[in-house]
Amino acid sequence: MSDLVTIPARRGIAAHAPAGSTLRIVNTHGTQVVDFWAFNARDLGEFLSMPHVHTDLARTIPRVGDRLVTNHRRAILTLVEDTSPGIHDTLIAACDRYRYAQLGAEPGHENCTDNLRDALAALGLSAPTTPAPLNLWMNIPVGDDRTSVTFEPTVSKPGDHVLLRVEMDAVVAFSACPQDIVPINGPDCVPVDAHFAVE
Repeated sequence: MSDLVTIPARRGIAAHAPAGSTLRIVNTHGTQVVDFWAFNARDLGEFLSMPHVHTDLARTIPRVGDRLVTNHRRAILTLVEDTSPGIHDTLIAACDRYRYAQLGAEPGHENCTDNLRDALAALGLSAPTTPAPLNLWMNIPVGDDRTSVTFEPTVSKPGDHVLLRVEMDAVVAFSACPQDIVPINGPDCVPVDAHFAVE
């Protein structure tokens, strides 16, 4: 296995992932939500798109063996392994400064939208938009009324990981979500590191 790279608590990081490689993402402490994005390396206007994934799979959470498609409806990744209970979120937008203002946080609170921008900038890149992320290990149950959602702690355990096969040359980005007001990162609301590797 390749050396694991740290996704620092509350921060983001991006990397190149060539077609045919495998992407390992590890919930090191078992409590951390990781916002995840993937872009076509040749055109960042083509990206992993949650609404298009919903249509392609006819469900909201991908399972092992599922392909994950872009806004051009082409496969960019395939989920090949998931050691967690398989609870991930594809409905909720990346947190941003506006979300934290609504929650009463002080200005300047870290957020996944800015983390994506900064992570891509470190590679000399910028994306034309912030796509809705694949929120790995985020637990957002839909109510019995089929319309309401709640923000719950992850059900992952330390060391759980997902493996994704990269289907086209991609730029991938991760944010160890800095949410510390609602309990998605555990009941203590403490963001921590996670890890990834391109193998």
